[in-house]
Amino acid sequence: MSRSASLGTVMIVDDAPGNLALLSDALQEAGYRVLVATDGISALDQLQLVTPDVILLDGVMPGMDGFETCRQLKNGPQTRRIPILFMTALGELDDLLRGFNEGAVDYIVKPFRNEEVLARVAAQLAQARATQRAEQALTQSGLAALAIDRLGAVTWATPAASTWLAELPGDPVPAGLPTELLSWAVAATARTPFQAPDSFVLPHNGTQYSALISPCENTGEYLLMLGKRSGDWDIDSVRGSLGLTFKETEVLMWIARGKTNRDIGLILNCSPRTVNKHLEHVFEKLGVETRSAAVAAVMQRLGDGS
Repeated sequence: MSRSASLGTVMIVDDAPGNLALLSDALQEAGYRVLVATDGISALDQLQLVTPDVILLDGVMPGMDGFETCRQLKNGPQTRRIPILFMTALGELDDLLRGFNEGAVDYIVKPFRNEEVLARVAAQLAQARATQRAEQALTQSGLAALAIDRLGAVTWATPAASTWLAELPGDPVPAGLPTELLSWAVAATARTPFQAPDSFVLPHNGTQYSALISPCENTGEYLLMLGKRSGDWDIDSVRGSLGLTFKETEVLMWIARGKTNRDIGLILNCSPRTVNKHLEHVFEKLGVETRSAAVAAVMQRLGDGS
């Protein structure tokens, strides 16, 4: 098979010439283009010029070992999404777990079996390409979606998601998410096992900005689907569906628009204390404890069309 028609590009990083030769021959015969490096530093140098589809990485090497190499790859914006398969000797469980903690997605046990190597490489390559197709589809659809790692750092975003983030108040933190959204997302990713939290809702300038989060399979990332809608409500419809009084619904609508109790008091010609009393009744009726949770309850009801 010609290189132009190769199945993909695989980089092998190992200081043992025998391992490099064995793996390189097996992969080339199967139709892959193969790159080799004998240590972490030379691998990182090559990755400035070319981006392989999959990396096979030995954990124990002189100089920069595989674990530090993996850490640097996962911290690099151009390399963080390349699937990494650790190569480990049978019984080196601690090394294997350390590799997963650094971001590896799979492993190959020494001594190598060609069939296993090819199967694991093909599986990771198929997963990576499926992810790329999904991201491309989301980008072309115009949907606002982004991916984050467990610490809340943005690893990928559609153009619509970048616009969505730019519209929110305040400056984004270095991770790329505004503080309130980052806190909500990190709290969600810290749950083991993962449990989907209530949707994130932030009112700003008469618009409701919302987000839902779910884990991405096999990548260690989380997908955020972002939305927004006008803060204008059909007060009679909301009041009837949630069992609120007209005044309670008015108070909640202005809360959704980002107004303070003082602001609402001036708008409705009542004291901030009265506004707070209405809000307490809203919390009780909706079974929530915070302003954002109350707004989220209404937005969910409106989204359900009930």
